[in-house]
Amino acid sequence: MNASSNGGSSAGAAPGVATRVLAAKTLDAVIHRGRSLKGELATALAQLPDPRDRALLEAICFSALRQRARYDAALQLWLQKPLGEKDGDLRSLLLVGFAQIDAMGLPAHAALSATVEATRALGRPHQAGMVNALLRRAQREGLPESDPAAAWPAWLRKKINLEWGGHAAAIFEASAHAAPLWLRVNRSKGTRDQYAVRLQEAGIASGTDPDLPDALRIDLPVAVAALPGFAEGDASVQDGSAQQVADALPLMPGARVLDACAAPGGKAAHLLERDPSLRLLALDVDQRRLNRVRETLARIGAQAEFRVADASDTQTWWDGEPFDAVLLDAPCSATGIVRRQPDVLLHRRPEDLSSLVALQARLLDGLWKTVKPGGVLLYATCSILKDENEQQMSRFVARTADALPQTLDVRYGHAAGHGRQRLPGEHGMDGFFYALLRKRDLG
Repeated sequence: MNASSNGGSSAGAAPGVATRVLAAKTLDAVIHRGRSLKGELATALAQLPDPRDRALLEAICFSALRQRARYDAALQLWLQKPLGEKDGDLRSLLLVGFAQIDAMGLPAHAALSATVEATRALGRPHQAGMVNALLRRAQREGLPESDPAAAWPAWLRKKINLEWGGHAAAIFEASAHAAPLWLRVNRSKGTRDQYAVRLQEAGIASGTDPDLPDALRIDLPVAVAALPGFAEGDASVQDGSAQQVADALPLMPGARVLDACAAPGGKAAHLLERDPSLRLLALDVDQRRLNRVRETLARIGAQAEFRVADASDTQTWWDGEPFDAVLLDAPCSATGIVRRQPDVLLHRRPEDLSSLVALQARLLDGLWKTVKPGGVLLYATCSILKDENEQQMSRFVARTADALPQTLDVRYGHAAGHGRQRLPGEHGMDGFFYALLRKRDLG
């Protein structure tokens, strides 16, 4: 854990109380009020001036959500009387305490004293003794084991079991644990091996993957600010699976490329790092998200064209000049990145899947018109659900006479219809789907 175990403090309070209170409030909003972890964290982090406290807050929230099923099981087992509907903040604070002792392995004295004091800061002084007793029991006995699949909603758990059979248990297990930190080295500024030496000189150990020419893997948490040359764009944080998009998309120098759902811009940045001569249009439906793409490309010194538009509604943005290549990193269920977005398991509903599948189909149909004959479209998602991936591709190819599926090799995961599927945790990477289509010239 590369964070202070003390965290911010309030006047007269034990060190770390403010951080634990914010963590409990964030988890309460996410777990009990259906709020977005990303949105709640943005608000909470702004209240902590010390970067070590911000890192601690994030680590607590992610650890608690990833192990929520285990910690809920402990509360059910150890509490004589279940907590009520109005006890969401208290329940969340207990998860905060368990996460520190269990998943994060923080010194027990710091975790206990700050968390117990946070009970009082939340206006529950009469329950401080109970919190202290439960955390000491967790320290003494350890948290009970539970099936990682229990964290998944029943409908989604059933779907994973049906679709992935013998792989399902590994999917659930991998999704319950933190991912390694993957870096993408900017090859326009130096080689991967050169950057690995810079990391080593900074005291940061890294490893490589033979299938990822620009990637370095860091297994121990490290603050982004500690990465050499990060602010200058020498390296970026990007999962290995996302980096493989650039490998799967064949491009000639100077090609005209569309990144149709570009935010936050990592894939566009990777393409431009490899070939600054690309004429790339970055499209996104939301101005704020497109601003993030601008910031991403500005940090690495890359140039692109930007446009706010609904990619599926080509009449509103397309000038009629076809693209050599289109990247459609489609909106999806995010079931392949649960370890990075653990609140997905709290918020995803069956009706969401139907809406997403329909949106993906509209995007495919609309964007295919913009691909020139002989050009390619790469369809990608961070989902592991077949409705969104291989079945989506099968339906599209069946209704599109000039769509010719291209073969991707085993580097991209399991064979999955017209594409390839990587499952969460395989080679340390996120779950991801890739399908490459070439447009036939039908004359």
